Amino acid sequence: MTDTKRTVLITAHTGRAPAVDSARLVVERFLDAGFTVRVMQQEAEEIDAAGVDVVPMGPAAAEDAEVLMVLGGDGTLLRAAELARPARTPLLGVNLGHVGFLAEAEMSGLGEAVDRVVARRYAVEERMTIDVTVRAHGEVLASTWALNEASVEKRDRILEVVAEIDGRPLSRWGCDGVICATPTGSTAYAFSAGGPVVWPEVEALLLVPNSAHALFARPIVVSPRSAVALEVLPGTPGGVLWCDGRRRFDLPPGARVEVRRASLPVRLARLHDVDTTGAPFTDRLVAKFDLPVQGWRGRARR
Repeated sequence: MTDTKRTVLITAHTGRAPAVDSARLVVERFLDAGFTVRVMQQEAEEIDAAGVDVVPMGPAAAEDAEVLMVLGGDGTLLRAAELARPARTPLLGVNLGHVGFLAEAEMSGLGEAVDRVVARRYAVEERMTIDVTVRAHGEVLASTWALNEASVEKRDRILEVVAEIDGRPLSRWGCDGVICATPTGSTAYAFSAGGPVVWPEVEALLLVPNSAHALFARPIVVSPRSAVALEVLPGTPGGVLWCDGRRRFDLPPGARVEVRRASLPVRLARLHDVDTTGAPFTDRLVAKFDLPVQGWRGRARR
């Protein structure tokens, strides 16, 4: 009795020639290994590979796929997460961008990444996401989600907001914006705004005021069970909500942005062994941020 044929979905930043070339190589290697390989309709012409299944863009593209391999930077991976999350398909990122913090492999390790998938030598970890709801005058204006962060930002002038935690007011800020981030997003926009780095296995929500004119304007870490809300004060110019830097919603004066932990995570394929000490994430921080560790001797060895 033979195993069910395995399927992989490939997506790439087709605006970059190295990503297209890498996608063709990956397609060829997976086909040689006996996989069914899918590419999305919008990318099929650029990738131009024979023997693939061309599928429409949408969550159905990732259904029943073992892995969604992403060739590009973090922006490409965040786009792919919109497809993978509903299908609960693990994302495997190969960094062809700059920092590529969410990626698991670099282009130099592309062949090894494919081999690890073929041999089923990878682990899957779940990353917390957030549900985001926008209300105004009792009406729901938008409902969305984010893997990294929901960012309430000014349009032209200073944004006036009141932050609320678990139904109680916390503080009022005149600011450029406020970022509500997950641990995954702690190394993205929230980090740039002065927020702390949070290890992925720590379940928490981060609230990071951005250039706030207030004495109490430090980043705050709250329980993942907390409900966070940001109210744009009436009589102010209003603002803009960005989720993962991809989905944009206008916020009229008086709008209320509510953020809670979502029930549906994003799943990431990891090629390195799971280590409860957190060393792999430490290594990732050192490598991606080029942190100085010269002189480290480590634990004394007998």
